[in-house]
Amino acid sequence: MTPPFGMGDRLVWLVDATLTQRCPDAWLAELERSLPVLPATTTLLLTTPSKPDQRLKSTKLLQKHAEIQEFSPIPPWKTEQLVKLVQTAAQELELKLTSDAIQRLAEAIGNDTRQLYNELEKLKVYAGDQKKPLGAEAIAALVSTSTQTSRQLAAAVRQADIDQALTLLADLLNRNEPALRIVFTLVAQVRTWLWIKVMGESGERDERAIARAAEIGNPKQLYYLQKDVQPLSLTSLRQALSVLLELEAGLKDGAEEWSLFSSKIIELCLLFQQPRLDRVKAQKLR
Repeated sequence: MTPPFGMGDRLVWLVDATLTQRCPDAWLAELERSLPVLPATTTLLLTTPSKPDQRLKSTKLLQKHAEIQEFSPIPPWKTEQLVKLVQTAAQELELKLTSDAIQRLAEAIGNDTRQLYNELEKLKVYAGDQKKPLGAEAIAALVSTSTQTSRQLAAAVRQADIDQALTLLADLLNRNEPALRIVFTLVAQVRTWLWIKVMGESGERDERAIARAAEIGNPKQLYYLQKDVQPLSLTSLRQALSVLLELEAGLKDGAEEWSLFSSKIIELCLLFQQPRLDRVKAQKLR
């Protein structure tokens, strides 16, 4: 922690530091001695995959002397936060995007911050010196849209189209799309449908209130989403979330990817098929 030799500054990076989860007295004493006298030319960076334990003296000491930032991934269903993430990153890179382009980028990438910055760097090179903001057409042409394909998978499941759903799933997995990322997108979509259905059946008519509850970034999408969920039942949507939870748990436990995923996709399609069959029977009885 001494000043750097010669000109320049020094960065000391402690990777996977445990000081905020477990800190022996000797380490705490060393922190208390060193932190107040760190040279202005030295930056001490501690990174940890675990949340700091607020009860520890070491955590309280670091809060006093350091700037603490948490980098938790944004849940994929919080579309407003994903849009803000894209806006902030684009501003940092001084890249001008239209509102439609920002929305399209948020949908395409989700909460993968690393991919977001990679795609924005690519778009910045493409934009060059032009002053006109890039539109959604450029995003569609240049950005990998695996999340968009996952949404197409969700739509096929909602329509109970087993063949199309399995085809899309196979395409995603063949392109090495992480299975858990596909699950997260499906969970986000089903959760949105469930909120819209719940709010609609409760008698809520305020579109802004429904969009806010369902965390829909663009309220203009609500009309189309309401049409999507009209054939679905509350029961099937609740059961779908349980099926997706089982799928996530199985994948994390190391189950064979295609076998588990395809069986759960078929189960979801059958869930959403039942309300349609019930309505057909009801119409015949009339």
